[in-house]
Amino acid sequence: MDRTTFYGLPLETAPGLVMTPRAASEQLVALAVSSIGQRAVRVADIGTGSGAIAVAIALAAPRAEIWASDVSAASVLLARANAHHLGVGDRVHVVRGDLLAPVPDELDLIVANLPYLPHAGRQLHPDLAAEPEDAVFAGGDGLGPYRRLLAAAEEWLRPDGAVVIQLHRRALMAERDEIAALRATLPAVA
Repeated sequence: MDRTTFYGLPLETAPGLVMTPRAASEQLVALAVSSIGQRAVRVADIGTGSGAIAVAIALAAPRAEIWASDVSAASVLLARANAHHLGVGDRVHVVRGDLLAPVPDELDLIVANLPYLPHAGRQLHPDLAAEPEDAVFAGGDGLGPYRRLLAAAEEWLRPDGAVVIQLHRRALMAERDEIAALRATLPAVA
């Protein structure tokens, strides 16, 4: 185990097992927190990894209840440990499963930092060589996980809900009625 700082918070990391949080993801947290404000909301952090995004949102938005999901058992254990260590384990529910499957519906916000780079281009990213391959790279053009998430998001979101995703170091937000348009632009965003 190692330690890092994310959004000003000390977090445990597991290099090689769970992707180490990057500073670029802090803008995802900032956008999510600004959209939440002081409201009581239900949030899902999809592909939580170390739990960095879920924990940062929970600390910055004390009325938010968050479900953090990941397919990786190592990620689930690490995210739970980080949530408990930083005192938000009662509001950050870390669950194992694919995308939204283990998360209750009726969400106000879905936040995700999913793999989006194609497996075929891995050699072009030596800076990511130490990260778990499935946390960064996906098949085809790499955008399949986001397409699947956005296709399902409308079923989980309340009518005034939104999604915030990170793609190529940029945070993008779409209200529920804008999700189809965001999904349609995915190939062009890269």
